[in-house]
Amino acid sequence: MLNKPGLVQKTNIYRIHPETLGLGYGFLGVLGFSLTLPATRVAVVDLSPTFVGLGRAVVASILAVLVLWVTRQPLPHSKYWSSLLVVTGGVVLGFPLLSAWAMQQLPATHGAVVIGLIPLATAIAATIKGRERPSAQFWFASVFGSTTVVLFAFTSGTGQIQMADLILLGAVVAAAIGYAQGGHLAQILGGWQVICWALVIALPILLIPVSYTVFQHPLVASWSAWLGFSYLSIFSQFLAFFAWYHGMGISGVARVSQLQLLQPFLTIIFSNLLLDEQITLSMLVASGIVITSIALGKKALIKRAI
Repeated sequence: MLNKPGLVQKTNIYRIHPETLGLGYGFLGVLGFSLTLPATRVAVVDLSPTFVGLGRAVVASILAVLVLWVTRQPLPHSKYWSSLLVVTGGVVLGFPLLSAWAMQQLPATHGAVVIGLIPLATAIAATIKGRERPSAQFWFASVFGSTTVVLFAFTSGTGQIQMADLILLGAVVAAAIGYAQGGHLAQILGGWQVICWALVIALPILLIPVSYTVFQHPLVASWSAWLGFSYLSIFSQFLAFFAWYHGMGISGVARVSQLQLLQPFLTIIFSNLLLDEQITLSMLVASGIVITSIALGKKALIKRAI
């Protein structure tokens, strides 16, 4: 009997191939992240961007403390704490805060396209750290997909770089470093443990600026703003990372990171549904090209070092 694609036969029982499983978890993470910019856009209408960017991590940190306590997780070895600090700075502090500031001035659809540079930046970060060595085919696919995203941004936008774009590029760099470091740690500590410990580390750092922001700007907001903030706290900053880092731990940082090339287009769809932002033919064409680049990258050879 012939094996089905993506499955491995063992004692007449089919199981999902580990790489396919890792990509599946990665896609669930991307799906959770895809609502981040629309939710941020809704939240910052009434709430301070500092509160939205950092306050969401405070809520997620409390959830992380509860999960670690209930599951009785031991403290990670001291040699991993510096790496956890990098994850904290990238995905708990840097990306949420910078993206919240940028989304005060940019439409969610425009921001989504800039965020589409994260996969290439993450693959570069993983390579610089010496953890992975993607093949030429992988780099071709990644650059091809990222170039499509950038060209789409310029043809669908103003064709100019704004200060908010530069801030969002800073968010891209922060996310890429945090993803690359967290993806490696997930192979050792486990995917959900990585984000939980990173959030715990961040909690004492976050309390001061968040408390000051609440004192300066009373938390009076519409139900939609609070709904957006709740999504950011529970899903974008917490649960989506469970799947994302677990997928990276299974299939590698560079390969799984390429799934985020889909995020701009998923975000555009959600922006249309939630914010009534327009979907165009060019978006659909670009998304088709990006999906092709992901398929090419999936077949490419990537050497991994533990």
